[in-house]
Amino acid sequence: MPTNTWRKSSYCQEGEACVHISTDPDNVHITDSDAAQTIVTVSHRAFVALLKSL
Repeated sequence: MPTNTWRKSSYCQEGEACVHISTDPDNVHITDSDAAQTIVTVSHRAFVALLKSL
């Protein structure tokens, strides 16, 4: 479980249905809520690949 601070996407509209990320030295943690009940954890390399594909 990440202990870093969650950061909300700057593209978020009203409400809390937004992408939130938290990082540590090895991984990026992604969730759709700052409550973080479901978290997807990927390597930094995989996160960069995801961003490039979008």
